[in-house]
Amino acid sequence: MKHIRNFSIIAHIDHGKSTLADRLIQYTGVSDERTFKDQILDNMDIERERGITIKSQAISLPYRAKDGESYTLNLIDTPGHVDFSYEVSRSLASCEGVLLVIDAAQGVQAQTLANLYQAMEHNLEIIPVINKIDLPSADVSRVVEQIDSELGLDPEGHLECSAKEGIGIEAILEAIVKRIPPPDGNENAPLSALIFDAHYDSFRGTVIHCRVFDGEVKSGDTIRFMSNGATYRVEEVGRFLLARQKRDCLTAGEVGYIIAGVKTVSDVRTGDTITLDDRPCTKPLPGFKEVKPVVFASIYPIASDDYEDLAVSLEKYKLNDASFVYEKDSSAALGQGFRCGFLGLLHLDIVQERLEREYDLSIILSVPSVRYRFTLKDGSVVYVDNPTHYPDQGSIERGEEPYIRAQMMLPEKYLGAVMKLCMEKRGTNSTMSYTSPGRVELLYEMPLAEVIYDFYDRFKSVTQGYGSFDYDVIDYRESNLVLLDILVNGEKVDALSQIVHRDRARARGLQACERLKEEIPRQMFKIAIQGAIGGEIISRTTISPFRKDVTAKCYGGDITRKRKLLEKQKKGKKRMKMIGQVSIPQSAFLAVLKSDTD
Repeated sequence: MKHIRNFSIIAHIDHGKSTLADRLIQYTGVSDERTFKDQILDNMDIERERGITIKSQAISLPYRAKDGESYTLNLIDTPGHVDFSYEVSRSLASCEGVLLVIDAAQGVQAQTLANLYQAMEHNLEIIPVINKIDLPSADVSRVVEQIDSELGLDPEGHLECSAKEGIGIEAILEAIVKRIPPPDGNENAPLSALIFDAHYDSFRGTVIHCRVFDGEVKSGDTIRFMSNGATYRVEEVGRFLLARQKRDCLTAGEVGYIIAGVKTVSDVRTGDTITLDDRPCTKPLPGFKEVKPVVFASIYPIASDDYEDLAVSLEKYKLNDASFVYEKDSSAALGQGFRCGFLGLLHLDIVQERLEREYDLSIILSVPSVRYRFTLKDGSVVYVDNPTHYPDQGSIERGEEPYIRAQMMLPEKYLGAVMKLCMEKRGTNSTMSYTSPGRVELLYEMPLAEVIYDFYDRFKSVTQGYGSFDYDVIDYRESNLVLLDILVNGEKVDALSQIVHRDRARARGLQACERLKEEIPRQMFKIAIQGAIGGEIISRTTISPFRKDVTAKCYGGDITRKRKLLEKQKKGKKRMKMIGQVSIPQSAFLAVLKSDTD
């Protein structure tokens, strides 16, 4: 066990975690020139296209240190974006130390601090690594000052490297061996292993990713999940190299996988403890805190026949993304579906794309919303995350919406533009501090509902990518909330309803009406598209009808003949409008959703 080191790489987004992991894998000889590719641990197409890490990945690196001993270094690479911070917390629970990577040009950013605090909560050994020292804009001395002043770490213990050029990689490996403590555990005690991830293999069933704290597990053992008592016979254990590598057993301190023919996907829960059925451990390991989703949207299959496929796919997807939550839902316009909770808008975007790619589903998403709190006149309190469950307006005493504390770090020259953006989004109680010359930290309190739409994209645009953003949900605050309904030809379309602040209702209603006007095909009769709050119409557009030239057959003659034909057409259109149903294409729903995120 003294030759095992379990460590994680944490950093702000785009500070070079995946590139550093690539160099460590190459240096230790796990991958040769023929099999190597950039972002080697990012095995999803979507990760490569966007250049971000979405899933934390584990890999075992064999390393022969300068002292002549051979070590096994278990690396867990983590995402950097705030929406995937739950992945990071699960990875840290399986480690004894971390490499905290900081960009030599950009310095300490919001997510650097957030990840550092998570590592401190787990009492991990922290090794600061200054990356990208080969950049012309690199300012290593300034970053060393920030390590001391902002992070409160010993600046003497920092390492300098360029992951892209492969500079300083050996020093990092030596530091991992010397400074990160070996795992402590008892190989002879009853088995206790923590599930930190899992994925579904269509041939082998569920593949469980776990960290063994005590005891050992081998093929042929009967294991038990402590949360639900389900038992399975182990078929195979092993560790992660670039592919799964079969082993005889996994012992205390090791990170690896277990295949036990688990076909019932819901039996496996991230954060659960695995033990042996005939020799169980006394109490489960401390799992992970329950994740609280902040953005809610409904997912519906485009074809109603695909509902069962969607249900099975969501169950398998949940296995690989523990921060995703869902429950059954239905809509008059879109049929049966699921109400889902996400950690942010990027998380929602990634879930939608992964479901479509990995499970070959055609799905549609409803308008994203947050969870509101309403106090009714009878004193009861209800939480509403779905506009269809909005209480009767007359019974509401007051409405409250969740507020966040947003922490932004940015170069000083973008300060005015960012403050203007925050004021637009109803930001209040701002505080500002200069963390270092030319860099500003801004704190704002603002409604979460304003942030989930387009705030992050606009923030990145006004700071030209140099700003960093992190947030915590703080509390609920009273707000003037109303239910905005969209009516097409007088019929309410429940899938397009939104709960909004009264001041934003007209703008949001106009936006939805304009988008629908572009997407709904013209009919033989006039179609009114309206935004309404209760019985009050606040926005409207009209789709003009096709016009058939009924007077074409009249050549010359009296005008009364033409009038008679036009009057007849008018009556026919009126009757058609009374019985005419407007079919809304799927693209129209998508267009309204995009209006808030584009």
